[in-house]
Amino acid sequence: MDFLQQYRAIDARDARFDGQFVTAVSSTGIYCRPSCPARTPKPANVTFFRTSAAAHEAGYRACKRCLPEAVPGDPEWNLRSDAAARAMRLIADGEVDRAGVPGLAARLGYSPRQLNRILTDELGAGALALARAHRAQTARTLLTATTLRFADVAFAAGFGSIRQFNDTVQQVFDLTPGRLREASPHRPGTSRSPVPEPGGPLRLSLSLPVRLPYDNGIFRFLAARAVAGPEIGTATSYERLLRLPAGPAWFRADPVEPRGNGRAALPVTVSVAGLADLPPLLGRIRRLFDLDADPVAVDAALSRDARFAALVADRPGLRLPGSLDPHEMLIRAIAGQQVTVAAATTALARLTAAGPAVSVPGTGLDRFFPSAEDLAALPGPLLRGPRRRDAALRAAAEKLASGTLALGIGSDAAPLREDLLRLDGVGPWTADYVLMRVLGHPDIHLPGDAAVRAGWARVTEGSTPGGSAVALEAAMADVRPWRSYATLHLWRTAPAPTALPAAGRTVDDAA
Repeated sequence: MDFLQQYRAIDARDARFDGQFVTAVSSTGIYCRPSCPARTPKPANVTFFRTSAAAHEAGYRACKRCLPEAVPGDPEWNLRSDAAARAMRLIADGEVDRAGVPGLAARLGYSPRQLNRILTDELGAGALALARAHRAQTARTLLTATTLRFADVAFAAGFGSIRQFNDTVQQVFDLTPGRLREASPHRPGTSRSPVPEPGGPLRLSLSLPVRLPYDNGIFRFLAARAVAGPEIGTATSYERLLRLPAGPAWFRADPVEPRGNGRAALPVTVSVAGLADLPPLLGRIRRLFDLDADPVAVDAALSRDARFAALVADRPGLRLPGSLDPHEMLIRAIAGQQVTVAAATTALARLTAAGPAVSVPGTGLDRFFPSAEDLAALPGPLLRGPRRRDAALRAAAEKLASGTLALGIGSDAAPLREDLLRLDGVGPWTADYVLMRVLGHPDIHLPGDAAVRAGWARVTEGSTPGGSAVALEAAMADVRPWRSYATLHLWRTAPAPTALPAAGRTVDDAA
Protein backbone atom coordinates (compact mmCIF):
# COMPACT_ATOMS: atom_id res chain seq x y z
CA MET A 1 0.00 0.00 0.00
CA ASP A 2 1.21 3.50 -0.76
CA PHE A 3 0.77 6.50 1.54
CA LEU A 4 -2.58 7.55 0.03
CA GLN A 5 -4.07 4.06 0.35
CA GLN A 6 -2.93 3.79 3.96
CA TYR A 7 -4.27 7.25 4.75
CA ARG A 8 -7.65 6.33 3.27
CA ALA A 9 -7.67 3.20 5.45
CA ILE A 10 -7.12 5.18 8.67
CA ASP A 11 -9.61 7.86 7.61
CA ALA A 12 -12.21 5.07 7.16
CA ARG A 13 -11.04 3.44 10.43
CA ASP A 14 -10.87 0.14 8.54
CA ALA A 15 -10.33 -2.61 11.12
CA ARG A 16 -9.20 -5.18 8.56
CA PHE A 17 -5.86 -3.36 8.27
CA ASP A 18 -5.18 -3.60 12.02
CA GLY A 19 -1.90 -5.45 12.43
CA GLN A 20 -0.75 -4.75 8.87
CA PHE A 21 0.74 -1.32 9.59
CA VAL A 22 0.69 1.35 12.30
CA THR A 23 0.14 5.10 12.07
CA ALA A 24 2.66 7.30 13.88
CA VAL A 25 1.66 10.91 14.56
CA SER A 26 4.51 13.37 15.05
CA SER A 27 2.38 15.98 16.82
CA THR A 28 1.47 13.55 19.63
CA GLY A 29 4.41 11.11 19.63
CA ILE A 30 2.10 8.09 19.57
CA TYR A 31 1.30 5.34 17.08
CA CYS A 32 -2.13 3.80 16.51
CA ARG A 33 -3.86 0.93 14.77
CA PRO A 34 -5.61 1.91 11.50
CA SER A 35 -9.06 1.65 13.13
CA CYS A 36 -8.25 4.02 16.02
CA PRO A 37 -11.39 6.09 16.79
CA ALA A 38 -9.39 9.25 17.44
CA ARG A 39 -9.62 12.17 15.00
CA THR A 40 -7.78 11.52 11.77
CA PRO A 41 -4.42 13.34 11.92
CA LYS A 42 -3.22 15.73 9.21
CA PRO A 43 -1.24 13.94 6.47
CA ALA A 44 1.79 16.12 7.17
CA ASN A 45 1.98 14.73 10.70
CA VAL A 46 1.66 11.06 9.71
CA THR A 47 4.31 8.42 9.15
CA PHE A 48 3.28 4.85 8.41
CA PHE A 49 5.41 2.03 9.77
CA ARG A 50 5.28 -1.59 8.67
CA THR A 51 5.64 -2.85 12.26
CA SER A 52 5.16 -1.52 15.76
CA ALA A 53 8.84 -2.31 16.38
CA ALA A 54 9.80 0.27 13.75
CA ALA A 55 7.59 2.84 15.50
CA HIS A 56 9.28 2.02 18.82
CA GLU A 57 12.70 2.47 17.23
CA ALA A 58 11.61 5.87 15.90
CA GLY A 59 10.65 6.98 19.41
CA TYR A 60 6.86 6.63 19.33
CA ARG A 61 4.73 5.01 22.06
CA ALA A 62 1.54 3.00 21.75
CA CYS A 63 -1.85 4.71 21.85
CA LYS A 64 -3.65 4.09 25.15
CA ARG A 65 -7.03 4.40 23.49
CA CYS A 66 -6.87 1.94 20.58
CA LEU A 67 -4.21 -0.46 22.00
CA PRO A 68 -2.36 -1.14 18.73
CA GLU A 69 -0.64 -4.19 20.26
CA ALA A 70 -3.99 -5.96 20.75
CA VAL A 71 -4.49 -6.84 17.08
CA PRO A 72 -4.24 -9.89 14.82
CA GLY A 73 -0.89 -10.49 13.15
CA ASP A 74 0.07 -9.57 9.61
CA PRO A 75 -1.28 -12.01 6.98
CA GLU A 76 1.57 -11.19 4.62
CA TRP A 77 4.05 -13.47 6.42
CA ASN A 78 2.22 -16.51 5.06
CA LEU A 79 1.97 -15.01 1.59
CA ARG A 80 5.73 -14.58 1.29
CA SER A 81 8.63 -17.02 1.54
CA ASP A 82 11.48 -14.51 1.62
CA ALA A 83 13.86 -14.13 4.54
CA ALA A 84 11.88 -11.36 6.22
CA ALA A 85 8.63 -13.34 6.20
CA ARG A 86 10.29 -16.53 7.42
CA ALA A 87 12.05 -14.55 10.17
CA MET A 88 8.75 -13.07 11.34
CA ARG A 89 7.17 -16.52 11.56
CA LEU A 90 10.09 -17.77 13.64
CA ILE A 91 10.14 -14.69 15.89
CA ALA A 92 6.45 -15.24 16.66
CA ASP A 93 7.31 -18.85 17.50
CA GLY A 94 9.88 -17.67 20.07
CA GLU A 95 13.09 -18.48 18.19
CA VAL A 96 14.89 -15.33 19.40
CA ASP A 97 13.91 -16.11 23.00
CA ARG A 98 15.23 -19.67 22.63
CA ALA A 99 18.36 -19.17 20.55
CA GLY A 100 18.96 -15.43 20.29
CA VAL A 101 19.48 -13.49 17.07
CA PRO A 102 22.47 -15.70 16.06
CA GLY A 103 20.24 -18.77 16.35
CA LEU A 104 17.50 -17.14 14.27
CA ALA A 105 20.01 -16.11 11.61
CA ALA A 106 21.48 -19.62 11.48
CA ARG A 107 18.02 -21.14 10.99
CA LEU A 108 17.55 -18.88 7.96
CA GLY A 109 21.05 -19.35 6.54
CA TYR A 110 22.33 -15.81 7.15
CA SER A 111 24.79 -14.10 9.43
CA PRO A 112 23.21 -11.94 12.18
CA ARG A 113 24.48 -8.81 10.43
CA GLN A 114 22.95 -9.83 7.08
CA LEU A 115 19.65 -10.74 8.68
CA ASN A 116 19.39 -7.46 10.58
CA ARG A 117 20.13 -5.54 7.40
CA ILE A 118 17.34 -7.38 5.57
CA LEU A 119 14.83 -6.86 8.38
CA THR A 120 15.71 -3.20 8.85
CA ASP A 121 15.38 -2.50 5.13
CA GLU A 122 12.07 -4.39 4.90
CA LEU A 123 10.42 -3.71 8.26
CA GLY A 124 12.23 -0.78 9.82
CA ALA A 125 13.67 -2.73 12.76
CA GLY A 126 16.17 -5.50 13.45
CA ALA A 127 15.47 -8.97 14.82
CA LEU A 128 15.97 -8.03 18.47
CA ALA A 129 13.62 -5.04 18.22
CA LEU A 130 10.98 -7.16 16.47
CA ALA A 131 11.24 -9.83 19.17
CA ARG A 132 11.01 -7.14 21.83
CA ALA A 133 7.80 -5.80 20.27
CA HIS A 134 6.37 -9.32 20.25
CA ARG A 135 7.23 -9.68 23.96
CA ALA A 136 5.51 -6.36 24.67
CA GLN A 137 2.38 -7.59 22.92
CA THR A 138 2.36 -10.80 24.98
CA ALA A 139 3.01 -8.85 28.19
CA ARG A 140 0.10 -6.50 27.48
CA THR A 141 -2.20 -9.48 26.93
CA LEU A 142 -1.18 -11.09 30.22
CA LEU A 143 -1.31 -7.86 32.19
CA THR A 144 -4.80 -6.98 31.02
CA ALA A 145 -6.36 -10.47 30.96
CA THR A 146 -4.87 -12.14 34.05
CA THR A 147 -3.90 -11.41 37.62
CA LEU A 148 -0.49 -13.03 37.30
CA ARG A 149 2.32 -11.51 39.32
CA PHE A 150 4.40 -9.06 37.33
CA ALA A 151 7.45 -11.33 37.61
CA ASP A 152 5.46 -14.20 36.11
CA VAL A 153 4.19 -11.95 33.31
CA ALA A 154 7.75 -10.82 32.56
CA PHE A 155 9.16 -14.31 32.18
CA ALA A 156 6.06 -15.70 30.45
CA ALA A 157 6.37 -12.95 27.84
CA GLY A 158 10.02 -13.88 27.21
CA PHE A 159 11.84 -11.06 29.01
CA GLY A 160 15.20 -11.93 30.56
CA SER A 161 14.72 -9.80 33.65
CA ILE A 162 12.15 -7.79 35.59
CA ARG A 163 14.05 -4.59 34.82
CA GLN A 164 13.94 -5.29 31.06
CA PHE A 165 10.20 -5.97 31.34
CA ASN A 166 9.55 -2.74 33.28
CA ASP A 167 11.64 -0.64 30.90
CA THR A 168 9.96 -2.06 27.79
CA VAL A 169 6.42 -1.64 29.10
CA GLN A 170 7.19 1.93 30.14
CA GLN A 171 8.76 2.79 26.80
CA VAL A 172 6.12 1.14 24.60
CA PHE A 173 2.97 2.05 26.51
CA ASP A 174 4.14 5.08 28.54
CA LEU A 175 2.75 3.30 31.61
CA THR A 176 4.19 1.15 34.35
CA PRO A 177 2.97 -2.47 34.37
CA GLY A 178 0.72 -1.64 37.33
CA ARG A 179 -0.79 1.40 35.61
CA LEU A 180 -1.27 -0.58 32.39
CA ARG A 181 -3.21 -3.24 34.28
CA GLU A 182 -5.32 -0.66 36.12
CA ALA A 183 -6.05 1.35 32.97
CA SER A 184 -7.29 -1.65 30.97
CA PRO A 185 -10.98 -2.42 31.51
CA HIS A 186 -11.89 -6.04 32.12
CA ARG A 187 -13.23 -7.18 28.73
CA PRO A 188 -16.38 -9.33 28.54
CA GLY A 189 -15.60 -12.98 27.95
CA THR A 190 -12.10 -12.80 29.43
CA SER A 191 -11.59 -14.67 32.68
CA ARG A 192 -9.05 -13.44 35.13
CA SER A 193 -6.71 -16.20 36.24
CA PRO A 194 -5.53 -16.97 39.76
CA VAL A 195 -1.86 -16.92 40.64
CA PRO A 196 -0.52 -20.44 39.92
CA GLU A 197 0.50 -22.72 42.75
CA PRO A 198 4.29 -22.84 43.24
CA GLY A 199 5.69 -25.62 41.08
CA GLY A 200 2.29 -26.32 39.51
CA PRO A 201 1.13 -25.82 35.92
CA LEU A 202 0.11 -22.36 34.82
CA ARG A 203 -3.50 -22.20 33.59
CA LEU A 204 -4.90 -19.07 31.97
CA SER A 205 -7.99 -17.98 30.06
CA LEU A 206 -7.24 -15.54 27.25
CA SER A 207 -8.82 -14.03 24.14
CA LEU A 208 -6.80 -14.01 20.90
CA PRO A 209 -7.78 -11.22 18.46
CA VAL A 210 -9.00 -12.17 14.99
CA ARG A 211 -10.32 -10.39 11.89
CA LEU A 212 -13.95 -10.80 10.88
CA PRO A 213 -15.63 -12.57 9.22
CA TYR A 214 -14.56 -15.90 10.72
CA ASP A 215 -16.08 -19.27 9.83
CA ASN A 216 -16.12 -21.52 12.90
CA GLY A 217 -16.44 -24.54 10.61
CA ILE A 218 -12.71 -25.01 11.22
CA PHE A 219 -13.70 -26.84 14.41
CA ARG A 220 -15.44 -29.53 12.35
CA PHE A 221 -12.34 -29.87 10.17
CA LEU A 222 -10.17 -30.46 13.24
CA ALA A 223 -12.73 -32.75 14.88
CA ALA A 224 -12.78 -35.04 11.84
CA ARG A 225 -9.01 -35.55 12.25
CA ALA A 226 -8.80 -35.66 16.05
CA VAL A 227 -6.66 -38.57 17.28
CA ALA A 228 -7.80 -40.27 20.48
CA GLY A 229 -5.42 -39.58 23.35
CA PRO A 230 -3.90 -36.20 22.44
CA GLU A 231 -7.02 -34.55 20.95
CA ILE A 232 -10.72 -34.07 21.50
CA GLY A 233 -12.67 -32.23 18.82
CA THR A 234 -16.31 -31.30 18.39
CA ALA A 235 -18.18 -28.91 16.11
CA THR A 236 -17.79 -26.19 18.76
CA SER A 237 -14.55 -26.94 20.64
CA TYR A 238 -11.05 -28.33 20.28
CA GLU A 239 -8.72 -29.59 23.02
CA ARG A 240 -5.14 -30.66 22.58
CA LEU A 241 -2.26 -32.04 24.65
CA LEU A 242 1.25 -31.51 23.29
CA ARG A 243 4.91 -31.53 24.23
CA LEU A 244 6.74 -28.28 24.86
CA PRO A 245 10.28 -27.80 26.25
CA ALA A 246 9.17 -27.32 29.88
CA GLY A 247 6.75 -30.28 29.83
CA PRO A 248 3.15 -31.08 28.91
CA ALA A 249 1.02 -28.23 27.55
CA TRP A 250 -2.73 -28.22 27.00
CA PHE A 251 -5.27 -25.87 25.53
CA ARG A 252 -8.95 -25.66 24.73
CA ALA A 253 -10.38 -23.34 22.10
CA ASP A 254 -14.01 -22.34 21.63
CA PRO A 255 -15.73 -20.59 18.70
CA VAL A 256 -14.72 -17.05 17.75
CA GLU A 257 -16.88 -14.42 19.44
CA PRO A 258 -17.64 -10.93 18.03
CA ARG A 259 -16.60 -8.16 20.46
CA GLY A 260 -18.19 -5.13 18.77
CA ASN A 261 -16.70 -2.40 16.58
CA GLY A 262 -15.77 -4.99 13.95
CA ARG A 263 -13.51 -6.87 16.36
CA ALA A 264 -13.58 -10.49 17.48
CA ALA A 265 -11.55 -12.97 19.49
CA LEU A 266 -10.94 -16.69 19.88
CA PRO A 267 -11.43 -17.69 23.55
CA VAL A 268 -8.76 -20.12 24.73
CA THR A 269 -7.80 -21.72 28.02
CA VAL A 270 -4.17 -22.81 28.18
CA SER A 271 -2.01 -24.74 30.61
CA VAL A 272 1.79 -24.88 30.48
CA ALA A 273 4.40 -26.46 32.73
CA GLY A 274 6.78 -23.51 32.39
CA LEU A 275 6.31 -19.79 31.78
CA ALA A 276 8.65 -19.75 28.78
CA ASP A 277 6.33 -22.14 26.91
CA LEU A 278 3.41 -19.72 26.87
CA PRO A 279 4.35 -17.40 23.94
CA PRO A 280 5.17 -20.22 21.49
CA LEU A 281 1.99 -22.05 22.50
CA LEU A 282 -0.13 -18.96 21.77
CA GLY A 283 1.68 -18.54 18.46
CA ARG A 284 0.93 -22.13 17.49
CA ILE A 285 -2.75 -21.70 18.36
CA ARG A 286 -2.89 -18.59 16.19
CA ARG A 287 -1.41 -20.55 13.27
CA LEU A 288 -3.68 -23.56 13.80
CA PHE A 289 -6.81 -21.40 13.64
CA ASP A 290 -5.44 -19.04 10.95
CA LEU A 291 -6.21 -16.02 13.12
CA ASP A 292 -3.95 -13.64 11.18
CA ALA A 293 -5.62 -14.11 7.79
CA ASP A 294 -7.26 -11.22 5.92
CA PRO A 295 -10.65 -12.81 5.13
CA VAL A 296 -11.96 -9.77 3.24
CA ALA A 297 -9.05 -9.92 0.79
CA VAL A 298 -9.36 -13.70 0.41
CA ASP A 299 -13.12 -13.66 -0.14
CA ALA A 300 -12.90 -10.76 -2.60
CA ALA A 301 -10.33 -12.63 -4.69
CA LEU A 302 -12.32 -15.88 -4.67
CA SER A 303 -15.47 -14.01 -5.64
CA ARG A 304 -13.91 -13.02 -8.96
CA ASP A 305 -15.10 -16.45 -10.16
CA ALA A 306 -18.89 -16.78 -10.06
CA ARG A 307 -18.75 -20.40 -8.93
CA PHE A 308 -16.51 -19.67 -5.97
CA ALA A 309 -18.48 -16.49 -5.25
CA ALA A 310 -21.51 -18.60 -4.34
CA LEU A 311 -19.40 -20.68 -1.93
CA VAL A 312 -17.95 -17.56 -0.33
CA ALA A 313 -21.40 -16.04 0.13
CA ASP A 314 -22.47 -19.23 1.92
CA ARG A 315 -19.37 -19.46 4.15
CA PRO A 316 -17.57 -16.10 4.42
CA GLY A 317 -14.32 -16.04 6.33
CA LEU A 318 -13.37 -19.69 5.75
CA ARG A 319 -10.01 -20.35 7.40
CA LEU A 320 -7.02 -22.50 6.44
CA PRO A 321 -6.20 -24.89 9.32
CA GLY A 322 -2.54 -24.75 10.27
CA SER A 323 -0.36 -27.11 12.27
CA LEU A 324 0.74 -27.30 15.89
CA ASP A 325 3.87 -29.26 15.02
CA PRO A 326 5.52 -29.46 11.56
CA HIS A 327 6.91 -32.98 12.07
CA GLU A 328 3.51 -34.18 13.20
CA MET A 329 1.86 -32.85 10.07
CA LEU A 330 4.17 -34.83 7.79
CA ILE A 331 3.48 -37.97 9.85
CA ARG A 332 -0.27 -37.37 9.56
CA ALA A 333 -0.06 -36.76 5.80
CA ILE A 334 1.89 -39.96 5.12
CA ALA A 335 -0.34 -42.02 7.42
CA GLY A 336 -3.32 -40.78 5.43
CA GLN A 337 -2.03 -41.90 2.04
CA GLN A 338 -4.31 -44.35 0.19
CA VAL A 339 -6.90 -44.41 3.00
CA THR A 340 -9.83 -42.31 4.19
CA VAL A 341 -9.58 -39.66 6.87
CA ALA A 342 -11.35 -41.98 9.34
CA ALA A 343 -8.96 -44.85 8.60
CA ALA A 344 -5.93 -42.60 8.96
CA THR A 345 -7.20 -41.27 12.29
CA THR A 346 -7.71 -44.82 13.56
CA ALA A 347 -4.19 -45.83 12.49
CA LEU A 348 -2.67 -42.81 14.22
CA ALA A 349 -4.66 -43.57 17.37
CA ARG A 350 -3.09 -47.06 17.47
CA LEU A 351 0.39 -45.55 17.20
CA THR A 352 -0.44 -43.03 19.91
CA ALA A 353 -1.80 -45.71 22.26
CA ALA A 354 1.58 -47.48 22.12
CA GLY A 355 3.20 -44.51 23.86
CA PRO A 356 3.34 -43.88 27.61
CA ALA A 357 0.41 -42.32 29.44
CA VAL A 358 0.65 -38.65 30.46
CA SER A 359 -1.14 -37.27 33.49
CA VAL A 360 -2.58 -33.78 33.04
CA PRO A 361 -5.41 -33.35 35.58
CA GLY A 362 -8.64 -31.85 34.37
CA THR A 363 -8.07 -32.37 30.65
CA GLY A 364 -9.39 -35.83 29.72
CA LEU A 365 -6.33 -36.32 27.50
CA ASP A 366 -3.60 -38.83 28.37
CA ARG A 367 -1.20 -39.25 25.43
CA PHE A 368 1.18 -37.20 23.33
CA PHE A 369 1.03 -37.50 19.56
CA PRO A 370 3.99 -39.78 18.66
CA SER A 371 7.10 -37.83 17.75
CA ALA A 372 9.44 -38.72 14.89
CA GLU A 373 11.90 -40.05 17.49
CA ASP A 374 9.16 -42.25 18.98
CA LEU A 375 8.25 -43.72 15.60
CA ALA A 376 11.84 -44.26 14.49
CA ALA A 377 12.46 -46.33 17.65
CA LEU A 378 9.36 -48.54 17.34
CA PRO A 379 9.93 -52.10 16.08
CA GLY A 380 7.95 -53.82 13.34
CA PRO A 381 5.45 -52.25 10.95
CA LEU A 382 4.14 -48.88 12.05
CA LEU A 383 0.98 -49.01 9.96
CA ARG A 384 -1.30 -51.71 8.69
CA GLY A 385 -1.98 -51.77 4.98
CA PRO A 386 0.31 -50.98 2.03
CA ARG A 387 3.94 -51.72 2.80
CA ARG A 388 5.09 -48.74 0.79
CA ARG A 389 3.12 -46.39 3.03
CA ASP A 390 4.63 -47.97 6.15
CA ALA A 391 8.13 -47.75 4.67
CA ALA A 392 7.57 -44.10 3.73
CA LEU A 393 6.47 -43.26 7.27
CA ARG A 394 9.46 -44.96 8.86
CA ALA A 395 11.92 -43.34 6.44
CA ALA A 396 10.42 -39.90 7.05
CA ALA A 397 10.46 -40.43 10.83
CA GLU A 398 14.13 -41.43 10.74
CA LYS A 399 15.09 -38.40 8.64
CA LEU A 400 13.16 -36.03 10.91
CA ALA A 401 14.63 -37.60 14.05
CA SER A 402 18.18 -37.38 12.73
CA GLY A 403 17.76 -33.82 11.45
CA THR A 404 18.48 -34.91 7.87
CA LEU A 405 15.13 -33.42 6.85
CA ALA A 406 14.63 -29.84 8.05
CA LEU A 407 10.92 -29.08 8.33
CA GLY A 408 9.58 -26.04 10.17
CA ILE A 409 7.58 -22.85 9.91
CA GLY A 410 10.75 -21.01 8.90
CA SER A 411 11.30 -23.24 5.86
CA ASP A 412 11.35 -21.81 2.34
CA ALA A 413 8.43 -23.36 0.44
CA ALA A 414 10.15 -24.29 -2.85
CA PRO A 415 13.25 -26.03 -1.36
CA LEU A 416 11.07 -27.74 1.25
CA ARG A 417 8.81 -29.17 -1.44
CA GLU A 418 11.84 -30.55 -3.27
CA ASP A 419 13.15 -32.13 -0.04
CA LEU A 420 9.78 -33.76 0.63
CA LEU A 421 9.53 -35.16 -2.89
CA ARG A 422 12.91 -36.84 -2.44
CA LEU A 423 11.40 -39.02 0.29
CA ASP A 424 10.53 -42.47 -1.01
CA GLY A 425 6.75 -42.87 -1.17
CA VAL A 426 5.97 -39.14 -0.95
CA GLY A 427 4.30 -37.62 -3.99
CA PRO A 428 3.11 -34.13 -4.96
CA TRP A 429 -0.18 -34.38 -2.98
CA THR A 430 1.56 -35.11 0.30
CA ALA A 431 4.28 -32.50 -0.24
CA ASP A 432 1.77 -29.79 -1.17
CA TYR A 433 -0.59 -30.68 1.68
CA VAL A 434 2.30 -30.33 4.15
CA LEU A 435 3.16 -26.90 2.71
CA MET A 436 -0.47 -25.85 3.05
CA ARG A 437 -0.77 -26.90 6.68
CA VAL A 438 2.75 -26.26 8.05
CA LEU A 439 3.57 -22.97 6.32
CA GLY A 440 -0.01 -21.75 6.03
CA HIS A 441 0.74 -21.50 2.31
CA PRO A 442 -2.29 -19.73 0.80
CA ASP A 443 -1.77 -20.78 -2.82
CA ILE A 444 -1.77 -24.60 -2.91
CA HIS A 445 -3.81 -26.46 -5.53
CA LEU A 446 -4.36 -30.24 -5.26
CA PRO A 447 -5.72 -31.19 -8.71
CA GLY A 448 -5.49 -34.94 -8.06
CA ASP A 449 -7.46 -34.83 -4.83
CA ALA A 450 -10.71 -36.81 -4.99
CA ALA A 451 -12.61 -34.41 -2.73
CA VAL A 452 -11.49 -31.41 -4.79
CA ARG A 453 -12.79 -33.07 -7.95
CA ALA A 454 -16.02 -34.12 -6.23
CA GLY A 455 -16.57 -30.60 -4.87
CA TRP A 456 -15.92 -29.05 -8.28
CA ALA A 457 -18.36 -31.48 -9.90
CA ARG A 458 -21.06 -30.45 -7.44
CA VAL A 459 -20.36 -26.72 -7.92
CA THR A 460 -20.55 -27.03 -11.71
CA GLU A 461 -23.39 -29.57 -11.80
CA GLY A 462 -25.41 -29.20 -14.99
CA SER A 463 -22.56 -27.54 -16.87
CA THR A 464 -20.53 -30.15 -18.76
CA PRO A 465 -17.72 -27.83 -19.91
CA GLY A 466 -17.63 -26.16 -16.49
CA GLY A 467 -17.12 -29.47 -14.70
CA SER A 468 -14.03 -30.44 -16.67
CA ALA A 469 -10.50 -30.62 -15.28
CA VAL A 470 -9.48 -27.85 -17.69
CA ALA A 471 -12.22 -25.59 -16.31
CA LEU A 472 -11.09 -26.33 -12.75
CA GLU A 473 -7.52 -25.34 -13.62
CA ALA A 474 -8.74 -22.11 -15.22
CA ALA A 475 -10.92 -21.25 -12.21
CA MET A 476 -8.05 -21.91 -9.82
CA ALA A 477 -5.74 -19.70 -11.88
CA ASP A 478 -8.25 -16.86 -11.57
CA VAL A 479 -8.19 -16.90 -7.74
CA ARG A 480 -4.43 -16.93 -7.18
CA PRO A 481 -2.75 -16.43 -4.72
CA TRP A 482 -5.57 -17.91 -2.62
CA ARG A 483 -5.97 -21.40 -4.11
CA SER A 484 -5.62 -23.06 -0.70
CA TYR A 485 -8.80 -21.33 0.45
CA ALA A 486 -10.56 -22.30 -2.79
CA THR A 487 -9.50 -25.89 -2.11
CA LEU A 488 -11.05 -25.71 1.35
CA HIS A 489 -14.32 -24.48 -0.11
CA LEU A 490 -14.37 -27.43 -2.52
CA TRP A 491 -13.61 -29.87 0.30
CA ARG A 492 -16.51 -28.45 2.28
CA THR A 493 -18.78 -28.73 -0.77
CA ALA A 494 -17.88 -32.30 -1.75
CA PRO A 495 -20.63 -34.84 -1.04
CA ALA A 496 -20.18 -37.50 1.64
CA PRO A 497 -18.23 -39.70 2.16
CA THR A 498 -15.45 -37.57 0.62
CA ALA A 499 -16.57 -34.32 2.23
CA LEU A 500 -13.14 -34.15 3.83
CA PRO A 501 -9.94 -34.92 1.91
CA ALA A 502 -8.45 -38.41 2.09
CA ALA A 503 -4.70 -38.18 1.69
CA GLY A 504 -4.37 -41.32 -0.42
CA ARG A 505 -7.02 -40.58 -3.01
CA THR A 506 -4.56 -39.02 -5.39
CA VAL A 507 -3.00 -40.16 -8.62
CA ASP A 508 0.59 -39.55 -7.55
CA ASP A 509 0.58 -41.00 -4.05
CA ALA A 510 -1.52 -44.04 -4.92
CA ALA A 511 0.81 -45.04 -7.73
